[in-house]
Amino acid sequence: MRNQAAHIGLNAHLLSLSQSYRGAGISWYIFNLLTRLKQVSPDNFKYSAFLGDRAFQAQASGLALNFSRLPTRRPAARILWEQFVQPLALRRAKVDLLHALAFVAPLAAPCPFVVTVYDLSFLRFPEAFRPFNRWYLSRFTANTVKRAEVVMTISESTRRDVIDLLGVAPDRVCTVYCGVDEEFKPLPEPEIAAFKAKQQLPDTFVLFLGTLEPRKNVDGLIKAYAQWKARDPKAPLLVVAGGKGWYYDKIFQLVESLNLTDSIRFPGYVPQADLPLWYNAASLFVYPSHFEGFGLPVLEAMACGTPVITSTVSSLPEVAGNAAQLIDPAEPAALAEAMANVMSQSDLQFDMKEKGLAQAAQFSWDKTAQQTAAIYGRVVSHEMA
Repeated sequence: MRNQAAHIGLNAHLLSLSQSYRGAGISWYIFNLLTRLKQVSPDNFKYSAFLGDRAFQAQASGLALNFSRLPTRRPAARILWEQFVQPLALRRAKVDLLHALAFVAPLAAPCPFVVTVYDLSFLRFPEAFRPFNRWYLSRFTANTVKRAEVVMTISESTRRDVIDLLGVAPDRVCTVYCGVDEEFKPLPEPEIAAFKAKQQLPDTFVLFLGTLEPRKNVDGLIKAYAQWKARDPKAPLLVVAGGKGWYYDKIFQLVESLNLTDSIRFPGYVPQADLPLWYNAASLFVYPSHFEGFGLPVLEAMACGTPVITSTVSSLPEVAGNAAQLIDPAEPAALAEAMANVMSQSDLQFDMKEKGLAQAAQFSWDKTAQQTAAIYGRVVSHEMA
């Protein structure tokens, strides 16, 4: 390997600092990687990030930032940049290794690359995607993983899917878990009480937090809550927080049809800075998703000391460990029973809190960045030997 630092290019065009659902999930992963990579590998590499959101400039640390003139927040413009402009930009910047941070690398990549695949929901649940998005992700992800030096996944569940559904050799697929930010922690009671007063929240409530889209199973949660409420009229308020994704109209129609308008609150998108307060204020966090590449809200809630109920499927048992109660997301009755059971037992809540804090402590974004940089090192050493 040559003496000078290897140049790593990062396609970060899915990074969004907007106050909408686009700022969650993949964007948050990218944000944490960009802000920590240089800290964990200060001398080994130099980094160039290619992105569209100019608001990121203030957070940059040790990165060369290359902003596109194209409005890449729009999918069509992003695909155009990804496939036609990116190869030229990588060659001009003399990048040694590209990290395609979201599924797809350019067909004409001028350098070796690694890719992060978050989940294969577009193959597992194709009906939940708009036709063009489904086609692009399916075709181009399959092509990308076959050419990548290494495929990074954010859970063992996704790793198995990449191997089984896309036919990638197991030794070319590595799991690098997401982390949890240090801000997610138990907060002082006066701070929580002030937040509840500001938001006009009751002392006890159940929280769901995630993008409103079919995969998150919000309709299943509402049906389960309706069953609980029918058995116990004193069941606490349900708060369904998160930005509107796609195919969300049926959620609001369901609430009206079940006469739950006064029992369920939709506060909308929650800014990143407010997330720890919402988790801390909740008595129970429920995340009955049908499918997740990782399930970051489960980890964040546990780090805040909030008891968690989540699903038995995909990556969620990996994240939850033995700290959460797991239910079949296709069974609203089981979820209704689990919610009633946890909320009726203070000893169980305390036990879940303690186990959740211990489980969350195993994950950190610094560890994510360190493991990612180690993969860069292995690939670059091989390519430049």
